[in-house]
Amino acid sequence: MSKNKPFKVAVVQAGSIVMDKEATVNKTIQLIKEAGKNQAKIILFPEAFISAYPRGMSFGAKVGSRSPEGRKDFARYSESAITIPGAETEAIGKAVKEAGAYVVIGVIEKDAAYSGGTLYCTALFFGPDGSILGKHRKLKPTGSERLIWGEGDGSTLPVFDTPYGRIGALICWENYMPLARAAMYTKGVQIYLAPTADARDSWLASMRHIALEGRCFVLSCNQYSTKAMYPQDIVERAEFADLDDECSRGGSCIVSPLGEFIVEPVVGKEEIIYAELNLDQITESQFDFDVVGHYARPDVFQLLVNEEKKEHTKFF
Repeated sequence: MSKNKPFKVAVVQAGSIVMDKEATVNKTIQLIKEAGKNQAKIILFPEAFISAYPRGMSFGAKVGSRSPEGRKDFARYSESAITIPGAETEAIGKAVKEAGAYVVIGVIEKDAAYSGGTLYCTALFFGPDGSILGKHRKLKPTGSERLIWGEGDGSTLPVFDTPYGRIGALICWENYMPLARAAMYTKGVQIYLAPTADARDSWLASMRHIALEGRCFVLSCNQYSTKAMYPQDIVERAEFADLDDECSRGGSCIVSPLGEFIVEPVVGKEEIIYAELNLDQITESQFDFDVVGHYARPDVFQLLVNEEKKEHTKFF
């Protein structure tokens, strides 16, 4: 007889208050408290929630040139990033402790160890005591994201063992990297967290595929954002003229280990979506397929993951 008990998870589909770190942190705290009051034991926020996925902004960049105005935009964006740890994580940690849940939040992290000039797109993990468990830095920013974010390395690919299963995260299009997924499966991920900025139907197909491939629960979390969440001086720019008022429709969802929606994609609004999960469903799903167990062929295929921290050059 199984000893596994059902537990509740929450996926927070909400929008940042763009470029406003203090207001977004306050919004984060209120959303954590709400999900906690609803007994959620794992709470997931979108990619780059604190304090913005700057959709529609060019930062004045063209091949071969960067404008003075774009540099000022980057400085403004950098000011809205956070350090880990820092005053913002301390404030969030207090709310996490009150909720008594595992909380994973997409943040823009400012490098605090070296120059302070590089930003990373990071998934930040909190334990139910409010402490920082660890982080995952996005390995490969996508497209124009490479203008504003640095690359993470293999030292931040954690999977954490919790009373509710092993949790880990890949961010947005990292989930299209087969070997990155394989690394997560090898670590035994059971609650696969996918904070994203992709609201397309093709993304949703990938979430179902990953759940089926990994025989894991998949929580996909995207922002619902509108132009009203941006500073007015940014919205007034010509590059925003053709951008829809609804910048991101959402599409957050929860998927079972057999690739079926437990909660169908939610679009067109801010909402915290909930589901009750039971790890027995993973065991049941592995009856005919275990991607790193009885269906694996390590005698034919092998995966090497470099988890060493990438050292920066030091000048003396």
